[in-house]
Amino acid sequence: MKRTIKPNQNNPETKKKQITQMFDGISKSYDLLNRIITLGVDILWRKRVVNILKKEAHDKILDIATGTGDLVIALAKIETSKIIGLDISPGMLEIGKKKVITHNLTHRIDMQLGDSEMLRYSDEYFDAVTVAFGVRNFENLDKGLLEILRVLKPNGTLVILETAVPKNNLLKSLYNLYTQNIMPFLGKLFSKDKSAYQYLSDSAASFPYGEAFNNILRKNGFISVEDKPQTLGIASIYFAKKA
Repeated sequence: MKRTIKPNQNNPETKKKQITQMFDGISKSYDLLNRIITLGVDILWRKRVVNILKKEAHDKILDIATGTGDLVIALAKIETSKIIGLDISPGMLEIGKKKVITHNLTHRIDMQLGDSEMLRYSDEYFDAVTVAFGVRNFENLDKGLLEILRVLKPNGTLVILETAVPKNNLLKSLYNLYTQNIMPFLGKLFSKDKSAYQYLSDSAASFPYGEAFNNILRKNGFISVEDKPQTLGIASIYFAKKA
């Protein structure tokens, strides 16, 4: 049985509780570190997620693990009647709410505290669901994906942006060097929490990507599944449909 990667492996608390505490702790430095660690390319990845969704009409969109709201704000470029940003961390959500106010989007975006594995929305409610750098933090991946499937309308769209590992051996070695050494160092330098960024690095390295994750989506009932590697394979955008 595969070991569950948690922020603190020696802590008996659940992954979900640890994740909430971890993101609360790094919420104030999260945006700055994201820009530094990805050299700002994460902004481009989010734009690509929005462009994928723009190809079809989506009236109601749910952004899970919305964090500080970067993706949910970008989604406001799509013509919708409702966009909900959901996150389990009050600290991250509070920053996201402030950004929504700053962008004058409170009439378009509703930021809500909630658990991605126990969604309180009715069946077949959303036209699309997005998750950016969040599915690897699910405590029970299958349960979270099944909940997403439940709240999607028939023919609804799921788009996931998540870290991946380059297939090229040289790039993979450089990627591992960066994520295992430099990334935790930057985390300690800017957020005073090296362990949080060590977890983010470890979880990225151990999370299934490419065809392995495609198969997990298919196993949980999604169809028309495909992945689009980003920036030399260090991230992927996954697209899937509900039948």
